[in-house]
Amino acid sequence: MSGTSLATRPVVGQPVAAPSKRRRWRLPDLRRWISPLAIVGLWQLASGTGLLPADKLSSPWTVLRSGVELARSGELGEAFVVSLRRVAVGFVIGAVVGLVLGIVSGLSKWGAALVDPPVQMLRTLPFLGLIPLFILWFGIGEEPKIALVALGVSFPLYLNVHSAIRGTEPQLIDASRVLGFTRVERLRHVVLPSAVPQTLVGVRQSLGVAWLSLIVGEQINADAGLGYLINNARDFLRTDVIVVGLVVYAILGLVTDALVRLLERRALRWRG
Repeated sequence: MSGTSLATRPVVGQPVAAPSKRRRWRLPDLRRWISPLAIVGLWQLASGTGLLPADKLSSPWTVLRSGVELARSGELGEAFVVSLRRVAVGFVIGAVVGLVLGIVSGLSKWGAALVDPPVQMLRTLPFLGLIPLFILWFGIGEEPKIALVALGVSFPLYLNVHSAIRGTEPQLIDASRVLGFTRVERLRHVVLPSAVPQTLVGVRQSLGVAWLSLIVGEQINADAGLGYLINNARDFLRTDVIVVGLVVYAILGLVTDALVRLLERRALRWRG
């Protein structure tokens, strides 16, 4: 008799269960921290030896202490909340506009002919050139800052949605026609799902532009927010506070991008 027993021998025609795949947790690549830590170390060394004057750029240790003091006083928290609210409102408005225009332009030839030319002209305009016009239209309150963020957000999202819809594989469209899908069903089950990956790329790009737009907007006529904190520090030559504000901007950008990447992994889990 063979060494393999009948109990362990697979039955002909019976599906054999695939071996379960265990998820491996990978340790973070610590090599990515080498260059940032080296830069900070050289920065501290240059500041400590006097090669980098404090009136030009404060040392990392001074920046860290200033950040802790601003956090304890509540000034940094208040500025953080104001800037985050501006970005959130502007992003929602810009995302809705970009999605709607991208869908209309991507699905219809008439939509592309009517929507795409003015959008392409507007997206080439510099933000700094629009600020005086926004101030005349909306005043010097929150509206021009939110409008600037919304405008910056809408363009990357529009371009990615428009390109994703136009880039839907013709084979999928033909297959849906053969299966008897209506136009609405083709849009719902074929076109829009295939556009999701590139749309999420547009969301990531839009978030980056949102923070850049906010930095520009908060540099002018702002009485609160991270931009106001930076401008106020500039008047008093507080380079440490300026760096603190810039670091917070960078951290917010990284965190929002990480959240979108997490959403992307979950939404596109079907791609494997």
